[in-house]
Amino acid sequence: MPKKPSKSPAGKGPRTPATKPAQVAAKRPKAVSKADPGLSQDRIVRALETIAVHLAAQGKPAVARESFKQADAYVWHPDGRLAAVLRVSRVELFLLKGVDRMRDILMENSERFANGLPANNALLWGARGMGKSSLVKAAHASINGDRKPADKLKLIEIHREDIESLPALMEQLRASSFRFIVFCDDLSFDGNDASYKSLKAVLEGGIEGRPENVILYATSNRRHLLAREMIENERSTAINPGEAVEEKVSLSDRFGLWLGFHRCSQDEYLAMVRGYCNHFGIKVDDEALEREALEWSTTRGSRSGRVAWQFVQELAGRLGVKLTAT
Repeated sequence: MPKKPSKSPAGKGPRTPATKPAQVAAKRPKAVSKADPGLSQDRIVRALETIAVHLAAQGKPAVARESFKQADAYVWHPDGRLAAVLRVSRVELFLLKGVDRMRDILMENSERFANGLPANNALLWGARGMGKSSLVKAAHASINGDRKPADKLKLIEIHREDIESLPALMEQLRASSFRFIVFCDDLSFDGNDASYKSLKAVLEGGIEGRPENVILYATSNRRHLLAREMIENERSTAINPGEAVEEKVSLSDRFGLWLGFHRCSQDEYLAMVRGYCNHFGIKVDDEALEREALEWSTTRGSRSGRVAWQFVQELAGRLGVKLTAT
């Protein structure tokens, strides 16, 4: 009797030969076969390590923590760089007239800080052109005049728009053996700018606080650093208007020293002009000098140290005198 064909287990026809899948798999190109998982992970780790090394090299600060010996002044950049300033634009301390009281207070505070004693952050506020920033730079140079290189103060300028990066700067300075004055010129806040909160945390109140070897000096035309309309807007939208105003005003309160600069008198203005002329050897009849200096201030609509310096530059250029100290 003829042998009946065997049925598949599912009853749907003859079985597929067992060798067919293996033969198909053997014919596939090796290029599309799956790579070894362990080998792929090793390659990924090595690639990530290479990228990390390159990023670290690119983000490395231009000045290392203990390499502040090349200069006494630096400019901070928010990408983590400290650019050395070999020649600071400044005037001599004795040339600043009409600010004697503020000069003495700031010098005493800076001297104490340089000697490792407690000192306050300082806010120099008031009339424009009255030597606020010039006083900070002149005080720094005067204190460093007779100090050993290892004991000199370092002046670091941070721009107003970079205030949010202030915590990163503090982190770089914290471990240094030098002492630093961090200086921000023309500091103020407008509109919905919330970067002042970074400054508040650094001045006082942050969990780390201000490093012991850092002090902050700022100049501003405003006593409270914030525009009046900014405070009024906060007052009108707050549930408790008084608390909103306190939040804004508290920024200035964190500066221990408030040094107010006011418009100078006519005599102080003329003393500034004469002081510059004597220092740079500009020979002019005193009566003519006074007349021209007053006329210059009238055309500018104000009297200040800046106006006096601008007049001296005009006078020196007209007389062919270079502004080099005699």
